Amino acid sequence: MKLTYEQKLKGYNEWKTGLKSPGIIARELSVKRLSVIYFLRLADKHGVEVLKHGKNKYYSPEEKLRIINRVLIDNESILSVSVDEGLSSSGLLNSWINSYIKKQL
Repeated sequence: MKLTYEQKLKGYNEWKTGLKSPGIIARELSVKRLSVIYFLRLADKHGVEVLKHGKNKYYSPEEKLRIINRVLIDNESILSVSVDEGLSSSGLLNSWINSYIKKQL
C-alpha cells in the first residue's frame, strides 16, 4: 500500500514528538517497520516536503553511477546512501545496482 503524504507527515510528527515508535506507526499504517524507518530518516534529513509524491525525479546515467559507486566502491550501505541522496526508497538504488552488475557481466 502506498502511503499518502498526510499519513507519513502524521507518523513523522508522532515519532518526532515521542508519542509513537516506528513499530507502532507501522502497525497502524499496515506497512513494514523498515518502510516507516526509511521515511522517518528521509524526512529528518531532507525535511517533510521530501515525503510528498510528485513527479519522478530524473537521474542521469552519470548521477546513477556516482550513487552506485558510493555503495560498490566506498562500501556505504544502500540504506544510508538512499537516505542521503533523497531517493524515494532504498529499493530504487538496489535495482540500479542489480542492473549495473548485470551489464558488467
